[in-house]
Amino acid sequence: MIFNTEKLLTRLQDALERDDFDSAIQMIETLRGPDQAILFSELDEDEQMELLPKLDLAYSANILEDMDNPETAKLASSLPIETIASIVDEMEPDKAADLLGDLPEEQARAVLARLVDPEDVRPLLIHPDDSAGGLMTSEFLALRPLMTAHEAVEALRRWSPDSDEIYYLFVANEKKQLCGVVNLRQLILAGDNTLIKNIMNADVISVKVGVDQEDCARTMAHYDLSAIPVVDEDGIIVGVITYDDIVDVLEEEATEDVYRLANISDNELDPDSSITEQLKGRLPWLYLSTITAFFGAWVISNFEQVIAQAAVLALFQSVVAGQGGNTASQIIAMTVRTLATERISAKSQRRIIVRQFIMGLFLGVAVGAAVALGVYLWRGNIYLSLVLGLALVANLSLGSLIGILVPLGLEKVGIDPALASSVLVTAATDSLGFFIFLSLAAYFLQHIQ
Repeated sequence: MIFNTEKLLTRLQDALERDDFDSAIQMIETLRGPDQAILFSELDEDEQMELLPKLDLAYSANILEDMDNPETAKLASSLPIETIASIVDEMEPDKAADLLGDLPEEQARAVLARLVDPEDVRPLLIHPDDSAGGLMTSEFLALRPLMTAHEAVEALRRWSPDSDEIYYLFVANEKKQLCGVVNLRQLILAGDNTLIKNIMNADVISVKVGVDQEDCARTMAHYDLSAIPVVDEDGIIVGVITYDDIVDVLEEEATEDVYRLANISDNELDPDSSITEQLKGRLPWLYLSTITAFFGAWVISNFEQVIAQAAVLALFQSVVAGQGGNTASQIIAMTVRTLATERISAKSQRRIIVRQFIMGLFLGVAVGAAVALGVYLWRGNIYLSLVLGLALVANLSLGSLIGILVPLGLEKVGIDPALASSVLVTAATDSLGFFIFLSLAAYFLQHIQ
């Protein structure tokens, strides 16, 4: 059951105002981990700094693990070094590395020096956050091929991981190179004296330490894995990525695609983000959009005489351009997301393009007929209705075609389609819409005046 954040937040803040920390701590500790982080993140910074050091270290660690990285780093950086180190010691190695990577360099070094097991975290700091190395945890158990099933179970008991994601147990040879995988079911059903090498699957799927996080997510999704081992260039297992980390990646990548389609960054609504940085990110695209809008204006300027003789055309030219843009935007969103998940194969591209063009044609006929009827009832001019209807059929058909061809084309030449598609497609559909509508109007001009 989801808790009432607003109601509980009010009670928590009241307790903090009264310096009733026992009640405040109890409210936090009675919640599940993710709910603790949600409630805690709603507190003011001063309240967070006051409450966090008073919580049990395990709860403090869980809260920092589940909060957004920028929030976590900002909060942690304001705490004493000893306090940060104590909390980081309780965190999963991959989460601890993420936090240290976001802290100022001197502070991160000081915290690392005070950790109980710095070597669990140190190797993870050298890898980019968006790579397999930055995503993995160094906390894993590697079995040996000549172990018996009984010895493996005993090793698992001694390891007693905090994480419950241990369905897969990976096997490494004497050189620590990955050579197999065993699942818990196989291990439990095997006889005590059965060697691990006799029950392991040698065809183990892994990723290299430098692989992009999105490729890791795709690999795990494709093979339906709950965990995947990470190896270095020599095949030595250096970490494991679990499904909970991949869920975060999928959400992050999907969000990033949405923001890129709108040509904005993911920190636009962050109250602490720099206005200057936001302007740098958004102004170039607005300038480009303005330039492309002038191309549409140039198209219209070539039909000034037509518009001057039939001013009614000015009422409807934006309808044609706008509907073409709307249709293209729908296709862009679907195409960009499908490309991101690699669900468009080279073999299926032609069929998809033809299908979308036909869909655009049907949409154009449906919308064009409805608009033409409405305009005829309003203005009583059959030729104006005909021009508008035909223009909509043409622009929606071409808009659908452009909406899929542009992202596919950008992908081919190595440009991120999520970043550039919208501006290019809007320019194309606007200009085409104006040209088609005004060209048809010029042809039927004597009947429209």
